[in-house]
Amino acid sequence: MPDMSLMAHGAHYIAPDAHGQNFYAIDRQFQDLLSLYLDPALRQAMTSHFERLGDLAGNRLDDLAQVADKHPPVLQPRDRFGRDEDWIDYHPSYREMEKIAFEEFGMHAMSHRAGVLGMSEPAHPLVKYGITYLFVQAEFGLMCPVSVSDTSNFVIKRYGSEALKKLLLDRLLSTDPATMLKGTQFMTEKAGGSDVGAIETEAERVGVGADGVERWKLHGQKWFCSHADADVAVLLARPRGAPAGTRGLGMFAMPRRLEDGSRNSYRIVRLKDKLGTRSMASGEIIMDGATAYLVGEADRGFKQMMEQVNLSRLSHGVRAAAMMRRCLNEALAAARGRRAFGRSIAEYPLLRRQLMKIMLPTEQALSMYAFSADAMGRADKGDRDAANLLRILTPVYKFRACRDNIPVASQALEVRGGIGYIEEWVTARLVRDAQIGTLWEGTSNINALDVVQRAVGKAQGHKTLTAALKDKYEPSGSLPGQYKGLLGATLERVERFVEAVAADPRQEKRARLASNALYHATSAALLAWEGATLGAHGGDARRLLLSRLVIEHRLTPQDPLSLNEPAWEQEAMDLLLQETPVPLATATSLVG
Repeated sequence: MPDMSLMAHGAHYIAPDAHGQNFYAIDRQFQDLLSLYLDPALRQAMTSHFERLGDLAGNRLDDLAQVADKHPPVLQPRDRFGRDEDWIDYHPSYREMEKIAFEEFGMHAMSHRAGVLGMSEPAHPLVKYGITYLFVQAEFGLMCPVSVSDTSNFVIKRYGSEALKKLLLDRLLSTDPATMLKGTQFMTEKAGGSDVGAIETEAERVGVGADGVERWKLHGQKWFCSHADADVAVLLARPRGAPAGTRGLGMFAMPRRLEDGSRNSYRIVRLKDKLGTRSMASGEIIMDGATAYLVGEADRGFKQMMEQVNLSRLSHGVRAAAMMRRCLNEALAAARGRRAFGRSIAEYPLLRRQLMKIMLPTEQALSMYAFSADAMGRADKGDRDAANLLRILTPVYKFRACRDNIPVASQALEVRGGIGYIEEWVTARLVRDAQIGTLWEGTSNINALDVVQRAVGKAQGHKTLTAALKDKYEPSGSLPGQYKGLLGATLERVERFVEAVAADPRQEKRARLASNALYHATSAALLAWEGATLGAHGGDARRLLLSRLVIEHRLTPQDPLSLNEPAWEQEAMDLLLQETPVPLATATSLVG
């Protein structure tokens, strides 16, 4: 029988949301891609963890995120004696989310050591970023402290001296709250955001201590410091007497507290009042002779930092994929659960087209996660081609997925309607949080220039990318030959375009177009291979239909005033908006 209390208040007219579901169990596309890319034994071992986190993300973690967003952190600048013992107070909901991320799932440590979640070796990137993907569907803000802890561990592990690693690394990789140190990076200054070479913070060498760690003193200010009260901050500073620009920068690890327990000589002077990521503390700090430890060589800080930035960029791409998945789930729940003018709104042509505008970039970003994480796994084992592939995939992925996240979030809010604008519903937070992906770790322009000028112009990464994609789809016996030809012609056309843009400085203004083209061509090829492979094994071939839509709507000229619509497209849309699997024969008949 219907709930009469709902009937009495008219609440049954309000469409449900995705809260309360298991975000792993309902995500067949994520499960399908894991079956294609992840070693079967590892997948079996990780499934229970994915299921557990999926349940948390749809329930308890989602509840905590909603509360933490409404109770942002508060800076306490002094203690009651007037001492500059600044600290940040967090709502208990944030502290519980930290426990889930750092203690229960070891997200900051899993790719650096064995033992996390019972793994006998460090986590494969598909696992690490798969955990990120599920977590972020509930909470985006805390993912910044998790990610910067992860990347701080990476640079200290790779470039730190043995003495520095002995001092810090075991605690940075701990999941025990009694010993754990959390990390971060402080880079941005008033003088230098994207222009890192303009950094003004100075470093003064002190000498090597009895523990063998080289100590320096830092003087200056950092302007946008996320995870402001982390235990260890990795940052760039210019050693006194070093040349201007990026070549003169060194990398340092600055502890919040010194080894005797006393506070280091820097202060958090203000917290930022941010549009989004409100659960997490971002602030401004002043360093007044703060003790810091040299990481690597004093004149190679920028190059070392760029490796950390590339890791963060890949994480941002995955976070965008996660947020878009939540947007798609919310939009579908609203569309299927809401009636207007006597019909479910999911039946109306304009709304169905709107849902496709949410679905397509969501699935593109998911394919890019799997392909990029797979490449990282091979690169970590010394595969140089995979490393070159990852070099171009990372900025391409970060550039386009983070940009797509913004309109996808706005579209999902619109599907929900006016109540989607109200902060009681997750859509408002998704819209706010989506904005930051185009700013952190380089704006869209910075990432596009990195793609064209470095990954293409210097490393010829586009050729490695094209070869890797063809190695995927060309051997497939399930893809129609005509469609393979279309994919090949598209990749070759994109390759010529990006080469022309990279070769001519006057074409810098087209760097974003070139990055877009690489992203769409890559995702079209991946979606085709995924759909055909899954379909050939009796699974869902819907990704093949999505591939064709990418080519038609992202890489083919369109007449905006044309009334013609290909017959296949309407049929494809109907199939994609159903929850039943699409047979391979049906998919190939529509794309071939």
